[in-house]
Amino acid sequence: MPNFTAPIPLAVYVHLPWCVRKCPYCDFNSHAATGPLPEAAYVDALLADLEHELPGVWGRRVDTVFIGGGTPSLFSPEAIERLLAGLRARLPLRPDAEITLEANPGSVEAGRYAELRAAGITRLSIGVQSFDDDQLGRLGRIHGRREAMRAAEAAHAAGYPDGFNLDLMYGLEQQTPATALADLAIAIDLEPAHLSHYQLTLEPNTLFHARPPVLPDDDTVADIEAACRARLEARGYERYEISAYAQPGRRCRHNLNYWEFGDYLGLGAGAHGKRTDPHAGEIRRTRKARNPRDYLETAPRGTAGHEETVPEAELPFEFLLNALRLIDGVPAPLYAERTGLALEALEAPLATARARGLLEADPQRLRASAHGLQFVNDLLQLFMTPR
Repeated sequence: MPNFTAPIPLAVYVHLPWCVRKCPYCDFNSHAATGPLPEAAYVDALLADLEHELPGVWGRRVDTVFIGGGTPSLFSPEAIERLLAGLRARLPLRPDAEITLEANPGSVEAGRYAELRAAGITRLSIGVQSFDDDQLGRLGRIHGRREAMRAAEAAHAAGYPDGFNLDLMYGLEQQTPATALADLAIAIDLEPAHLSHYQLTLEPNTLFHARPPVLPDDDTVADIEAACRARLEARGYERYEISAYAQPGRRCRHNLNYWEFGDYLGLGAGAHGKRTDPHAGEIRRTRKARNPRDYLETAPRGTAGHEETVPEAELPFEFLLNALRLIDGVPAPLYAERTGLALEALEAPLATARARGLLEADPQRLRASAHGLQFVNDLLQLFMTPR
């Protein structure tokens, strides 16, 4: 049975599932709004959901909060302020808690950035995806280049203490290294504290999967990624996760908690959570009803969620699936702290990974090599079979 000997950090994820329009590449639990948003009822449901989660986290402090979607910036600053006040009334948030909200760069949302800062948001994550108007049209985005640039300027002006992030895609239709670098140059010049730079993938159950665009070949995508990585690093951005770059000291603490296998409460329609129970020697996963209407109905009754224990045999893979995305990996003792299992039990697959050059030889860290980061699926495959 897993034996947990160190406190596990705790975060909160809140899902607001509505957006203006579903993007053709999006596989998140998002729903196009067809009328006024039920802000008050949904915040009530979120806080009721939290009430039912509280017995499992009594006495634990919250380090970070992330409000994702959907498009959370469609909610009014007043609704966000009431949500955060309700969280603080029920959970001890650390004084310097990082509180992130995802936003689209539309003019209406950008006009709320200062009010969202006043409501308690400390960090903004803006889903730009591209600064090329033609690419934005292909991606189904409802903003253009000018709106995206103005949104970044508005985020700067609002003075978020933890800065702001820009989401930027690469590997887009007809994209070349030159056009990708031109897109990235605009993003860098806007001086975000953090930049999420990730490849467009065709996910199941999306319009792009059903009607796929013609994307660049693998060699071109690799050239784009390498050129953009070099440009970001030359401009002072540290790559600390496969698709995440940050100015020094500006890494996303909430996402680090995921990658370091911390705990998190999942609140909202379709939200997932992870909670360690050291007394029972278990790690439990939770998931909430996906349909917003179902969630609104069941959350007040405490019946919105499903919970299951993660089998002990799956814990090594789950831990490494997250930790090996980090460029510096994690200290080796963190494995035992977060899974409750002895690292020695993985001696055989670890030795194989090191022999194949997928994992660094340093016994003090679990860290993918440069080769392993390029073939991370091959690396993780070694830990999928219970050992």
